[in-house]
Amino acid sequence: MENQEERPADERAVSAPERGLLHVWCSAGCSPERALLSTPALQVALGEHHGLVLAQGGQVFSFGALSWRNLSIPVSAPVLELALRGKTIVRVAAGGFHCGAISEHGNVYMWGENTAGQCGGSERGSVTNVTVSEPSPVSVVDSEGIPPAAVRVVDLACGREHSLALSAQNELWAWGSGCQLGLVTQAFPVWKPQKVEHLAGRHVIQVACGAYHSLALVLSLPAQGCNAQSSPKTKERAPPPHCLVVDRDELFAADDSHYCPLGVELTEAMRSETSPRRRAPRHRRHAAGMSSGSSPGSGASSSSFSEDGKFNSKQNLPVELMENSDSHSQTDSSPTVRLVSGWRTNKNSTFPDESEVQNLLEKLSDQSSESQHTTGTLDSDSVSSHNSDDSCVSSTPSSDLLASSYKDDSTSKRQSNNVGGLAAWRSSSPVCLEEVRLCLEKERLSLQGQKSSSLTNIHQRWKTAAGRRRSLPGTPTHGSPRRRSPCVCRPFSVGPEEAGDGLPSLETEVWSWGRGSEGQLGHGDQLARLQPLCIKTLTGQEVIKVSAGSHHSLALTAQCQVYSWGSNMCGQLGHINSPVTVPQQAKSDGLRVWDLSAGQSHSLFLANGDCVQPVLLYCGQQRQTQQSRSTCQSSPTRVESYTVRPSLLPFCIEMGYISSVCSGGQMCASLTDLNVKGFIAAIHELASSERQFYCWLSSFRRILLTPLRKRESVCLALGEPCTQLFFSLWESFVHLSSLVGRHATSLSYFLHDAQGRDVTSLPLLTHADHFQNTYRRFCSAVGDFQVMGGFQLLQKHSLQQTLLSQLNVPDPSVSGDGDLVSMFYWPLQQLHQYNRVLLKLTACYDVLTVEYQTLHHSFSLYETLSLSLLRKKKEAENTFIFWKSHSGKYTESLRVPHRRVVCESSNRSLTLQNAGRFSSHWFILFSDVLVHTQFSTHRVYPLTCLWAKPVTDDSSELYAIKITCPEESFTLVASTPQEKNKWLRALNQAVDQVLGGGGQGSSPGVAAMSRTATYTFTADERFRDAQYSGGWLAGRVHGRGTMKWPDGRMYKGNFKNGLEDGYGECVMPHKVQDKPDTYQGQWREGRIHGFGKYKYASGEVYEGCFCNGQRHGYGMLSSGKLDRSSSSVFIGHWVHDKKAAYGVYDDITRGEKYIGMWLDDQRHGSAVVVTQYGVYYEGTFRDNKMAGPGLLVSEDDTVFHGEFSDDWTVSGKGVLTLTNGDSLDGLFTGEWRTGLKVVGTYTKPAADECDNKGGDVLPLGQYVVPAGQRWICVFDECWSRLGCDAAGRGERTTAWENIAITIATARRQSPDLSKSQSKVLESLEFIPQYGEPVTTANYDNIRRYLTKACETPHHPLGWLLETLVTAYRMTYVGVGSNCRLLQQAVQELQAYLTHFYSIIRFLFPGLPEDGGVIPDPPPSTPSETRRSSYRLEYEVVVVVSCSSLLFPVLLPRLYPPLFTLYCLQKEQEEAQYWEHVLRLNKQPDQSLLSFLGVQEKFWPHWMSILGEKKQIVSSSKDACFVSAVETLQQISTTFTPSDKLVVIQKTFEELTLEVKPFLDGDFLWCMDDLFPLFLYVVLRARIRNLGAEVSLIEDLMDPNIQHGEMGLMFTTLKACYIQIQHESTT
Repeated sequence: MENQEERPADERAVSAPERGLLHVWCSAGCSPERALLSTPALQVALGEHHGLVLAQGGQVFSFGALSWRNLSIPVSAPVLELALRGKTIVRVAAGGFHCGAISEHGNVYMWGENTAGQCGGSERGSVTNVTVSEPSPVSVVDSEGIPPAAVRVVDLACGREHSLALSAQNELWAWGSGCQLGLVTQAFPVWKPQKVEHLAGRHVIQVACGAYHSLALVLSLPAQGCNAQSSPKTKERAPPPHCLVVDRDELFAADDSHYCPLGVELTEAMRSETSPRRRAPRHRRHAAGMSSGSSPGSGASSSSFSEDGKFNSKQNLPVELMENSDSHSQTDSSPTVRLVSGWRTNKNSTFPDESEVQNLLEKLSDQSSESQHTTGTLDSDSVSSHNSDDSCVSSTPSSDLLASSYKDDSTSKRQSNNVGGLAAWRSSSPVCLEEVRLCLEKERLSLQGQKSSSLTNIHQRWKTAAGRRRSLPGTPTHGSPRRRSPCVCRPFSVGPEEAGDGLPSLETEVWSWGRGSEGQLGHGDQLARLQPLCIKTLTGQEVIKVSAGSHHSLALTAQCQVYSWGSNMCGQLGHINSPVTVPQQAKSDGLRVWDLSAGQSHSLFLANGDCVQPVLLYCGQQRQTQQSRSTCQSSPTRVESYTVRPSLLPFCIEMGYISSVCSGGQMCASLTDLNVKGFIAAIHELASSERQFYCWLSSFRRILLTPLRKRESVCLALGEPCTQLFFSLWESFVHLSSLVGRHATSLSYFLHDAQGRDVTSLPLLTHADHFQNTYRRFCSAVGDFQVMGGFQLLQKHSLQQTLLSQLNVPDPSVSGDGDLVSMFYWPLQQLHQYNRVLLKLTACYDVLTVEYQTLHHSFSLYETLSLSLLRKKKEAENTFIFWKSHSGKYTESLRVPHRRVVCESSNRSLTLQNAGRFSSHWFILFSDVLVHTQFSTHRVYPLTCLWAKPVTDDSSELYAIKITCPEESFTLVASTPQEKNKWLRALNQAVDQVLGGGGQGSSPGVAAMSRTATYTFTADERFRDAQYSGGWLAGRVHGRGTMKWPDGRMYKGNFKNGLEDGYGECVMPHKVQDKPDTYQGQWREGRIHGFGKYKYASGEVYEGCFCNGQRHGYGMLSSGKLDRSSSSVFIGHWVHDKKAAYGVYDDITRGEKYIGMWLDDQRHGSAVVVTQYGVYYEGTFRDNKMAGPGLLVSEDDTVFHGEFSDDWTVSGKGVLTLTNGDSLDGLFTGEWRTGLKVVGTYTKPAADECDNKGGDVLPLGQYVVPAGQRWICVFDECWSRLGCDAAGRGERTTAWENIAITIATARRQSPDLSKSQSKVLESLEFIPQYGEPVTTANYDNIRRYLTKACETPHHPLGWLLETLVTAYRMTYVGVGSNCRLLQQAVQELQAYLTHFYSIIRFLFPGLPEDGGVIPDPPPSTPSETRRSSYRLEYEVVVVVSCSSLLFPVLLPRLYPPLFTLYCLQKEQEEAQYWEHVLRLNKQPDQSLLSFLGVQEKFWPHWMSILGEKKQIVSSSKDACFVSAVETLQQISTTFTPSDKLVVIQKTFEELTLEVKPFLDGDFLWCMDDLFPLFLYVVLRARIRNLGAEVSLIEDLMDPNIQHGEMGLMFTTLKACYIQIQHESTT
């Protein structure tokens, strides 16, 4: 070993040739033979007489008897599988006589014997498919998917006549023959892989194949997935029942729940389906003459009862020899004697004399030899298979006997083993390998002369089993029919452990199916199972690996225990219980097994003792000497050829560090690594230590914690507080134990994975946070329980003393309480082991490598954690001593589990400043509070809200410390400077630690001035009894936080200097209403101030500006809802909580909308009122009613212009003009809706005046509010957000800083922003170059910035745009959709442009005035100067207008209400226009062109359809000028006048392009030719509301282009519209 460790190697890492060494040997008596490979071996798989080796690089080698090729390859020189070259293989598997491999892409390749379809292939079953000589692909396809998809396979297992594949989705697939497939079919062979539906939906971890049975390791389902009953429809396809245990410490007894009627007897037809290989002559033989698949003695494992229930002595008798697995009991016989004396208390023992048992054992051995000699000429596997078919009935009594024996004695055996395991881990004297070897040899010799005193009362148990046998479901008696119906067992439920963190789960189940003649299925009987069934005795036992031999099975648990069941004719189970139909624990002699493999008639274990290097244990058939080989052939079941107890293989010491083992047939193999620079030794040391640690944790939990937890008397002794702490301690211990067990399992997997041993993937490194948190929680739980005196109370309980006596206390001088406390703190010692191993691993790498840096960092973390936990342990001990010495009623209220004492001033080292002479002050500093005790009263100051700083006033000559709390401040005076520094440091460290810091680096004068903490106010007048959680600054509420009052008030938001300031959300309960008032918005100095949204309990909602808690500025108030009796919406200006200046009031209940001025919450001044009936009024208001001159227009255009005295009440002079032009002038009185009294003159106009009536325009707009005076409050709020006192009065730099702050705050306080919104805000945080002169080069940058700013309401410009859109829609949508409001809407839109552009010019002062010219950038070279002068002469300059800059961002949002008003105004004209369009479009193209006067030279004669030319005939319709028509139709999809003009321009261009091919030479349009042709295009375009489009363009078009080319084109379109409107269609 030392020579290996000192062997030189590469400095960076372990080199390849030193790992992956393969050794193969035939049986326990042979020396291993090394396979000579040029590359390291990664995996080995063994069949009956052959083996496969997976080497680095994905190469596969074969050795042994390759019968499908008639080759025999020695182990030392394996041959390369050339057919797999070029395919990177990652996994290999070997069955009885076939092989399998998996590529890196999940493809499966099979070769070898294929008589039963185990290699897959075609379904024809021709002779050519009997063997597959070369690796051939096998397609695993999921046909249930649409389309069918290939399945990626990650693991493979092979039996003799079947193969199993595990997919990446953890599903199981099978092919071959026999019930071991687990498929719902009776047609064998199964040539194509099929999914094992019985395990569908379950997470399969690992699979293993025996000769004719299969095993699967499956994750357990969570507790809520368990159903006690299943409907008959779901029983066939639902996953089989699983079983979880409440406490893993108790094994399941083999009672009634272990039997299930899934067990069946194989019929002759079923046996014949798998018989092709048996009928063929078998010529595969061992060198010794034994048949290839021999399993000696398999037929001798059955027994039977006579009809009267008595035992037939001619059959084999299964016996159960109980042996103590404690390593100490091997040298001291006292434990064994104690156990035996307990077993012999039954007075009715059938074997009172030990000699009778010895005779019985000899008789059993002789009968086994005779039985085996009878069938010696046949293939032993065939014999075993034959027995498995028809031995189901006869084998039942033996299974019953074993079940009862297992149920009675398993608990005592496991307890004995666990005590030994606990003592072994705690022992300080390691047992060397030589001592282990001597102990095993001594025990092996003692077996030959073992007394009958180790037997149980066989006769009594046989009676019990015989009486119970007939009541067990699924156990056939003589003459019972076969049972095929599945059953649903009632599962136990328990919550799942941790999962999903990357570590292997220990919540597993073992499922088995196939033939069970030897009990290899583990269900308590010897019946076959056609479907997978859970082995319930292994549920909850934390099985991490399963292995299947020919007729026996093995399971390895995380506690390094091995469970075995099945055939034991060669002692391969590791104990002397034969047959075993339920799993029982094999003997490991105190060693911890962490890998295993089952062969044909032997088992191989890889284990650790107290030494780091693993050892090999072997049990089963031994290789015979040359003199006894003939005897072995005739009687292979002689006792001399077995080792019934795992024995140490001596040659394993010379092999090196073994990483995995494998068995198959009579062969064994191991993969070993050389210890280069101590790397492998360090990994093995870590894994061995962790397994040892987990075994100790499990034993400690089983022996001490579980009994304490289950006893009610313990809870009564502890009391309620300590009981809760004890259960918390139990929970943290369980979490720690689970983490250690999963970690130990992952380390075993790490050692198995020879190819992927990346040290940076060690769980200690990748899950460092999880490990540290788990250890911290456990240490805190132990400390809390200790501080509250829990261990002292347990010491008084007799049960604790009884259980503690079973444990090995490391220090006998420590008694009682100390023993228990030290044992609970003992797991912290494992952190030292982590540090030691990580330090060893760092020495294997160069300092500059990533591995070294990662290991060194983790070493520092665990070292810091270890020191921290030791410090916490010391603090808990000191605190317990403090409470013990200062017990009393007034101190009990301060005793809290998590609280630790830091220091106290009992020696008068600290006192209160200006304290009285006879006053008594005692200060106690705990880990979370500072307590000031005076006589029998005390004040508690939480450290989270305590600030301590030294007083630096030298004149006072006092060693003082200033303490600041949220509601109180005081000064402490120390006796000496040293005491002052001590207390100041202790205070700051305690504060730092309670705030989440380490508490070790704080200097005496530094405290965290800004922090986050929770505090409940008691004396503050404003916050009395309120609980605050949030930020603090030097004792005052500051930052973001939440304040909750007892009456239900709550504020959540920003604070400043102890008051609400900034954005916040507040809930205020209403005394009358059930609902509270809520506010979301800005605050200032504790009052609502700024923009926000207030929801009143009455249902009203106000969104707008506040000032000192009142509505002031712009705001919108929504009162009620649409389904209530009164509901309204006001949007406008507020002054001191009242409506003032301009505003819009929508009375939804009355159907009226008021648009005008307000004063003191009343309508006052010029205004417009429109109703839902189409009535329009404009005039003056006084005292909230119509008063003074006004103009009223009804829906039928009847107009009244006169005096009003009240709402809709006329009183005074006026003129009433009717629709036909008649007028009535005089004195009017009465209400408009009910009737008017008139005294006046009726005038009827002359005939010529009637003809001109249509040209008159209503005199609207005389009394409306000027557009420039509307919504001033909105623009004022925008200026305010920019930091300006009024429009244009402010610092431009301040404005940009406010914008940046607003955007940054919005990003930080708005977590629900989308990615696009976040990107926009991020780009707006950068302040553009606003001070530069605006030129044609940077003008586009301003436009882009403006577009982004208007996309988000967080920007002041975006908020302004959104608010203006809201106000505009509130005014002109709904009742406001009155065509008489169009003029006001257009004027208001133009006013928006003026105000908006003034703000933009303030931000970008380089912009010219509206209509100004943007200059080109100044030239930098003479050539650029010449080019610039040339452009000035011949090119158009860039003119900036507010409409061209703002319409692209404003009009798309305002277009719907504005265009609706245009449509309403042009409604009559539109009807006439559309009627003519429909009539004219009924004509064909040529007829319409002729009708419109288009010259024939412009008529197209060909049209192109999908690139193919077709002639236009007289009947063609919509075939001419298609491109121009489609272009003009796009005018309805644009919003701005400039975009609509561009569409018109493109229409003319398309029209010109289509006409040019018909003409020669240069062509210029004249209006006589252009107009009729464009008129045709307009007609064919069929544009709805064309009149509204024309009017919108005309009103909002940029004046700079009215007289240019676009203006001329627009005039043409307008002329076409008028022409169509007046066109005669007859």
